[in-house]
Amino acid sequence: GLCVQYAGDVFEFDVDGLAYVKGADGEMRLEPGATVDVPEGLVAAVIDSAIECPGECIHVTDAAGKAVAGPEFVGMPQVPSRISA
Repeated sequence: GLCVQYAGDVFEFDVDGLAYVKGADGEMRLEPGATVDVPEGLVAAVIDSAIECPGECIHVTDAAGKAVAGPEFVGMPQVPSRISA
């Protein structure tokens, strides 16, 4: 639920109590592994969400698909210009 608090424009709770990503159209993406482009002004909040996620279920990648935060990332997160979550 931290992700919804950090970046409510990108994450939303569904009726099942789980948080999912949502696209620019406001629609949640419920399928496993769903990704959305993250608005520029929310990049840092989404990275923070991935760092703080106790379930380690937020995977943040740059435009090239390289991990920048989340369970597959090793190192200090950098804030790229364009990411997907």
